[in-house]
Amino acid sequence: MATINPHIHFNGNTEEAFEFYRSIFGGTFSKIIRFKDISFEGFTMPEEELEKIMHIALPIGATTKITGSDVPKMLGVVNEAENRSKITITANSKQEADALFNGLSEGAAIECELGQSPWGSYFGSLRDKYGIEWMIEFVG
Repeated sequence: MATINPHIHFNGNTEEAFEFYRSIFGGTFSKIIRFKDISFEGFTMPEEELEKIMHIALPIGATTKITGSDVPKMLGVVNEAENRSKITITANSKQEADALFNGLSEGAAIECELGQSPWGSYFGSLRDKYGIEWMIEFVG
């Protein structure tokens, strides 16, 4: 069965926040990707954004992790008084990821089509018909 993990957006202080979370939960980061670490055709970032966190993951316990990212200024500022979290589902197979994404897609606004990501996972994201944001991935 798939696992569900929270993903939190920040206004440029993801690394600081996750160091705080690590001081509370313990452990080590399983992944840290900065915007400067990714490259694919059509992707450009302003110089001042390159050191910001594109993706960070902190395992908590045996099967749970919390993930986060900085929102680039070109996408606006996160309203910290509103919901700024996404629910991440890590599927056990590509087929399970497809089924979950397709099911949640009914009436949804697709943010990122499900497919191979530049960071190596099978990934897609959407805002469902109820306004809940989901990220589905399979790492295989």
